[in-house]
Amino acid sequence: MADLPFHDRTDFDNAERGFVSRLSPAVVKAADGRVIWDNDSYDFLNADSPEGAHPSLWRQAQLCAKQGLFEVTTGIYQVRGLDLSNMTIVEGETGVIVIDPLISTECAAAALRLYRDNRGDRPVTGVIYTHSHVDHFGGVRGITNGEGIPIIAPAGFMEHAVSENVYAGIAMSRRSVYMYGPALPRSAEGQIGCGLGMTTSTGTLSLIAPTVDITRTGQEETVDGVRIVFQLTPGTEAPSEMNFLFPDRRALCLAENATHNQHNILTLRGAVVRDARVWARYLTEAITLFGDKADVAFASHHWPTWEKVNIVRFLAEQRDMYAYLHDQTLRLLNRGLTGIEIAEVMEMPPVLEQAWHTHGYYGSVSHNIKAIYQRYLGWFDANPAHLWEHPPVQQARRYVECLGGTAGVVGLARRYVGEGDLRFAATLLNHAVFADEHAAEARKLLAEVYTALGHGSENGTWRNFYLMGALELNGGIVPSDIDVTSPDMIAALTTEQIFDSLAIRVNGPQAWNERFAIDWHLTDSGEHHRTSMSNGVLIQQQDPPEATVELTVRLTKPQLLGLLAGKGADSLDHDGDLSVLRHLTAVLDDPAPDFAIVTA
Repeated sequence: MADLPFHDRTDFDNAERGFVSRLSPAVVKAADGRVIWDNDSYDFLNADSPEGAHPSLWRQAQLCAKQGLFEVTTGIYQVRGLDLSNMTIVEGETGVIVIDPLISTECAAAALRLYRDNRGDRPVTGVIYTHSHVDHFGGVRGITNGEGIPIIAPAGFMEHAVSENVYAGIAMSRRSVYMYGPALPRSAEGQIGCGLGMTTSTGTLSLIAPTVDITRTGQEETVDGVRIVFQLTPGTEAPSEMNFLFPDRRALCLAENATHNQHNILTLRGAVVRDARVWARYLTEAITLFGDKADVAFASHHWPTWEKVNIVRFLAEQRDMYAYLHDQTLRLLNRGLTGIEIAEVMEMPPVLEQAWHTHGYYGSVSHNIKAIYQRYLGWFDANPAHLWEHPPVQQARRYVECLGGTAGVVGLARRYVGEGDLRFAATLLNHAVFADEHAAEARKLLAEVYTALGHGSENGTWRNFYLMGALELNGGIVPSDIDVTSPDMIAALTTEQIFDSLAIRVNGPQAWNERFAIDWHLTDSGEHHRTSMSNGVLIQQQDPPEATVELTVRLTKPQLLGLLAGKGADSLDHDGDLSVLRHLTAVLDDPAPDFAIVTA
C-alpha cells in the first residue's frame, strides 16, 4: 500500500476539470417524496482515510462522489454524481443528444435540468444507449417520450436489456442489494460507494425501444448535425455494447469498456460470464480505429482522460489487464490449478499495479480469475470430493458435529480471529450459523468478522457484501428496494420471453401429471404460439403445426400480459375449456424477492 502513488493528483485534477455547476442540495426525490438519490450523504468523504476503510478504496470513493455538470470538450458535457452512471449531453444544431440517461427517470430529469439551468433550455433531439444494462437506459422517460427522435443502440440491445431482468432478475436484484449496499449507513464504517460509482438510485425505471440499430463497426450516423462513428463491442462488459467517436469534436465514448477501475468478468450480483479475451481485443481495435482521432476519451462512469498519449496509454493498460488475467488463468489452469488456487497465486505486472485505473474497486483479480475459469471449465474443479457434496446446511451440521458442536466451532473461530486469519474464521462461523441459524454467539462473532473483512477490502462491492452480511446477521433480512419489473420493461418483452418467464415459474413436481396445450393467437401482431405442458415443462412453439388443443385464445399482447397478471379471462375470445388456464396458474410459483443470503 505504501508503494502506491498517493502523491499523484492527476485523477483528482481530471475529475474536477471542466466543472460548471453542481446540484444543491444533491438530493432527488420521487413523486411521493421518497428520497431516491442523496449524493450529499457522502460528504463525510471530505476527510483523510479513516481506520474503517481501505485507503485506496477511500480515494476512489472521493473521486466518484464528485457531483455536478462538467464540460468534457466544446459542445459535450457530463452530469456526474447523480446516479451510479454518468449522463453525457452532446450539443447539436437544434438541441442535445443524450447518452445513457441513468437508472431512474427522476435522476435523469434532475441531470437534464442541471444542464439546462446552465446551458439553456435545449430540446432532446436524440438518445444513445451505449449498452444493455439498466443504469444506461432506465431513466430515459425522464428526458423524453421518444416521439420523433432517433433512439440509437447496439444490435441486440432489446433482447439483452429485457432478458437480463426477466430470467434471473429476481435473484440478481436481491444480490444487488448486497453488492451496492443501499441499506448500509453512509459513513466511514458503512457504505462508501462501489468503486464504479456510489450506489444505485431507487426511482422509476423506464425503457423506450431503439429506432436505430448499430449493426457494424464503422457505421456512421448523423444526429442533429453531429457525426458519430461506431465500433461494436459485443461480449465485452455487456452482451450488446459499443464505443463511438465524435470525429468533429475529437471525442471518444468508451461506454463501459474502459473505466477507472478493473471491471467485472462476472459481476457479484450474477450475470452471463463475460469474455476477457474479446474484451482485450476490442480495446486494441479501439486504439487502432480512434487512437489518433481523439483528444478526449470519456465513459459511462468516472471521469474523462485528455490528450492522445494519455488516452492510448489508458486503453493499452486496460487492454493488458484483461488480456493478462485471461491468458495467465488459462496458462495456470492448463497446469492443473483450480480457479481458487490461481486467484491466490496471481500477481499482476508492476506497471499495472501502479496504475490506479487497474485496481479492483469493482471487479477484482480474485473473482475475475474464478469467472474466467468458470467460462472455460465450469463449476467443477475435477476433484471427485467436490462432485457430490452435501448442500450447505447439511454440510454445515456435519462439520459442526465433527468440531465439537457450536461452542467448539466458535471457540476455534475466536482463536483464528486472534491469529488474524479472518478468512478461515469466517468459514468456521459460516458453518456454525448454517447449522443453527439461532446460534446467537456465532452470529455475533461472524458479523464482527464480516465487518473487519469489509473494512479492510479495497474492492467496493466486496466491502458492501461483507457489511450487508453483518447487517443481516445483526438485524435480519433487509428487503430489496429495487423493482426491475417496470411497466416499460414488461411491455418490452417479446411473446417468446413472456412464455419463457412463465416456464421458469412452473413448479415441476406439481405439474408432472398435467397434460394440456393452449394456442395463443396475438391479434395485434399476427403471431401464433402454442404452449403445452409435458412432464412438468412448459413447452412453447411459434407457428406450430395443426393439432387438437384444449384451449385456443385470441387476444392482444396487452391482454396477454393482463391475463398473466391476474386479470379475469371470462371475456376473452376463445374456443375450448377456459379452466385449462387455472390448471396453468395453479402450478406457477411466485418468486421470493427477499430470500436470506448469509443465514441459510
